[in-house]
Amino acid sequence: MQFLEEMPPGFDLTYNDVFMVPRRSDVASRYDVDLSTTDGTGTTIPLVVANMTAVAGRRMAETVARRGGITVVPQDIPLSVVRDVVGWVKRRHLVFDTPITLDPEQTVGDAIALLPKRSHRAAFVVRDGRPVGVLTEEDCAEVDRFTQVQQVMSAEPLTIPHTVSPRDAYDRLDASRRRVAPVVDDDGRLVGVLTRTAALRSTLYDPAVDAEGRLRIAAAVGVNGDVKAKAAELLDAGVDCLVVDTAHGHQERMVEALQAVRALDPQVPVAAGNVVSAEGVRELVDAGADIVKVGVGPGAMCTTRMMTGVGRPQFSAVLECSAAARELDRHVWADGGVRYPRDVALALAAGASSVMIGSWFAGTHESPGDLHVDANGRAYKESFGMASARAVAARSGGDTSFDRARKGLYEEGISSSRMYLDPDRPGVEDLIDQICAGIRSACTYAGARTLDEFHERALVGIQSAAGFHEGRPLPAGW
Repeated sequence: MQFLEEMPPGFDLTYNDVFMVPRRSDVASRYDVDLSTTDGTGTTIPLVVANMTAVAGRRMAETVARRGGITVVPQDIPLSVVRDVVGWVKRRHLVFDTPITLDPEQTVGDAIALLPKRSHRAAFVVRDGRPVGVLTEEDCAEVDRFTQVQQVMSAEPLTIPHTVSPRDAYDRLDASRRRVAPVVDDDGRLVGVLTRTAALRSTLYDPAVDAEGRLRIAAAVGVNGDVKAKAAELLDAGVDCLVVDTAHGHQERMVEALQAVRALDPQVPVAAGNVVSAEGVRELVDAGADIVKVGVGPGAMCTTRMMTGVGRPQFSAVLECSAAARELDRHVWADGGVRYPRDVALALAAGASSVMIGSWFAGTHESPGDLHVDANGRAYKESFGMASARAVAARSGGDTSFDRARKGLYEEGISSSRMYLDPDRPGVEDLIDQICAGIRSACTYAGARTLDEFHERALVGIQSAAGFHEGRPLPAGW
């Protein structure tokens, strides 16, 4: 990456402070851009779902991996649950989504509780493994909640054979004016679900798969307790990337934790953080990190900078840390601070191999939280910071009441925030589409066909707050 000015500024920069200048390009189409990463994680798009309890569940992991990214399961999830989640994700289909299924005798109340878990908002009524009806929110409207679903479902749903090509599947759905249909095997048994949009996406994205062709998933471990034993269990569960995680990564406990993990000789990439300096990167790499997470304080749920004054503007942190990592043939993930697709593109221009996203993805159907509706009818999910009192309470469940109360006195992070679903982009795949379109377009402006070329060719300038404001679209006229 180069600065437009002869010398970089004498102060640190956020994503809002910079812009990218277009360069001569021979990249004719954004489809000519390869977004695969080279950090060993096997992802085909540079997106990592942050290990936040309100964001990174099994539905998120399945969906994001199907589109080429990877999700990090949080460290405060019991190991037995993590093992179940990893196994579940590994068994998912690479093209077809996992359907919501109901028995004919189940109630409308049961359906209403499950429908918000999918952005297509449809469930399939199944008898002996075969779909006999489809149920949508519209079918449940103004219906007694104790009514059996077989009384309100739409019978004889259009079915799609599991051998169908994406284009043929799209044409069948389009011709029948259906947005979603069950996918069945040769015996007519339900094996998945496909929408028109999903059929299109399957031609645009390559799933992130392991050596056995299964979807990839990562998991986090903290720096306290028996790190080696916990890491060994996660590796045995089959995680594809191990993330050693703490808010302040440049500390002795992190070094000891990394050394303990590296002693296991893991055959998967080890990520660690967070740091914001070249010195921190070098020390974590020396201790055994393949990937270093960069970011202190830029997250939407994080109050660290306001509470402590500690942190660093994210663009400069990523720029310095990625340069240090490249010297050591290692990589960095830019963790936090992205609000728009442009921020993801700028982080990649600064040298990150991938960008971690948390709260932005919390407001989607795939995040683990329950869907709520406010007084104005707007749908939202609750999110919270991983250093907040709420998260600390979850992690300290085995402590005495006295110890939990003591820990609750100190918090850094928002314990409850409403993350509203965008009516036009309510699913995480909708956001991935938007982000990847922005990255691909940015690469064409730079004349880059790969992310490494993008980092090499990116020409970045510095702007005022007025310059950033000038680039924002107007929702209405003057």
